[in-house]
This record gives sequence, C-alpha cells and structure tokens, in this order.
Amino acid sequence: MAGKPLFLQWLLISVLAEFLQFLFSGVTIGATYALVGLGFAIIYNASHVINFAQGEFVMISGMSTVSLLAVGMPLPVALLLAVGITVVVGVALEKFAVEPARNASVVTLIIITIGASIFLRGAAEVIWGRDFHSVPAFSGSEPIIIGGAALLPQSLWVIGATVVVIIALRWFFGRTRTGKAMLATSYNPLVARLMGINTRFILSLSFGLAAMLGALAGILIAPISLTYPSVGVMLGLKGFCAAILGGLGNPMGAILGGLIVGVSEAMTAGYISSAYKDAVAFVIILVVLVMIPNGLFGVKGTERV
Repeated sequence: MAGKPLFLQWLLISVLAEFLQFLFSGVTIGATYALVGLGFAIIYNASHVINFAQGEFVMISGMSTVSLLAVGMPLPVALLLAVGITVVVGVALEKFAVEPARNASVVTLIIITIGASIFLRGAAEVIWGRDFHSVPAFSGSEPIIIGGAALLPQSLWVIGATVVVIIALRWFFGRTRTGKAMLATSYNPLVARLMGINTRFILSLSFGLAAMLGALAGILIAPISLTYPSVGVMLGLKGFCAAILGGLGNPMGAILGGLIVGVSEAMTAGYISSAYKDAVAFVIILVVLVMIPNGLFGVKGTERV
C-alpha cells in the first residue's frame, strides 16, 4: 500500500512536467505569432491594408542572418544587419508596390501584397536555394529544467524580446510625436493630413515598423526552428490568425491571440497528435469569426496603433 501514494505522486509530477513542457513550447511559438500579428495590426491601422507579405519579413531576416554569418560576421552584428535589411525591404515594398496603387481599392492592395509575398519567396529560393539552415542560439543551448520540463535559453530570448517590444511600442505610441501622428492617421487620415501630418511618411513608417517586428520574430525563432525560404508562409498565416483572433486593429488582442494560438497548437500536438497542429489556428479562427465576428478582444471603436 505504501507504494501506491508514491506512484500517484510520481504520476502527478510526470503529468505536471509534461504540461509545463507543452506550455513552454506554446508560449515560445505564441510570442512569435504575436510579433507577426502586431505587424499585421500596425499596417492595417495605418492603411486598412492586410499585408500578406508579413511572413516574408520573417523569412528574409532569418535567411539574411545565415548569409551574414557565413561571411564571418559576429552574431550580434549579423542580427542587427538582418533586421536592417528586412526594414529596407518593407519600406521598399510600400514605396514601389503599395504607394503607386494608393488610390486603388483595398482588395487590389491586398492582392498586391500577395503578389509581393510570392515574388519575395521566389527571389529567396533563387538566392538561397530551398535548403534548410540553422542559426546558433544567442546564449547557448543547455536547457533550463523547471518543474521537470526543459526550457531552452532561446525561448527566454523570444519571450523577453516580445515583452520589451510591447513596452517599447506602448511608449512610442503614447509618448512620441511620431507615434501620436500614427495614431491620428489611423483614426482619420483626412483630418491628419489637414493637421499637417505627412500620411505618406506614416504609411512608409508603418511598413518599416511591421517589417522590423517580422524580422525580430525571424531571428528569434530561427535558432529553435530551422529557417528556409518558405518558413514565412505558415508563420505569416498564423500571425494573421492571431491578429484576427484578437480583433484586427487591436494590438493587445494580437498579442493575446498569438499566445492563445501558440499554446493551443502545442497542447494539441502534445495531447492529441502533431498531425493536427497546423489546423488548430484555422479551426480557432473559424469558430471565433462565426461566434464573435470582431474577434475575442475587438470592440466597436477599438483604439488603433
């Protein structure tokens, strides 16, 4: 009889460790989805355009990091340059693809971003091929054991960077003139122009900021999951699901939506089957759109960022 309590205790510890393992994985990937979803929300608020090239920003930063490391650059320098390259691509996308069609319908602009996504992915395959590439972890790969579950140091980088980004964006939009100009443009572009705000610059800035968020997601997740030219397809779609789930136009909703999608994926893969992992985000978004069309945290008059 004495062995039964010990067995139950061991079983409880094992179940808890397994749950924590799935939770750590879900929060890590969910934070990545949150960064991508924030990019969708920022561009949507500035222009009402859904940028389906957002996932390619994730890919470009990861692949650029691989190339920069291959020529002998230190990891910190390679990461900064990769983010810079991605921001340049984002601004160029707005300047040469979106701005010339600024008087077109929203549907046309969305189609343009889809075309840009296909172009960028094709260009990446020409430049880098279709091989999978690895990026070294920022601070080692020795796991940290918490409650019997292993937490990679890179996961802490992902979560920590996401928290820093959230704080920085709140400060930027609440305390800086440029951030307030972006808010004004999102509320009413016509009035913003009449008040002297350069709305064209704001739109370019929005694409640059969204590209930076995508680039951060790309370089943070690359050491955990390999990077390759098509890596942005699913990450972009799931980031879009996170933005819709939280309420498109609600930045905090995009963050919470990303975490919900990430944790749901991890729990499904762990407790049911990994074969259904990629379907979870789309099942969630279909259920939410049918029952709550504005998303979980979307309300009329939502504050835009």
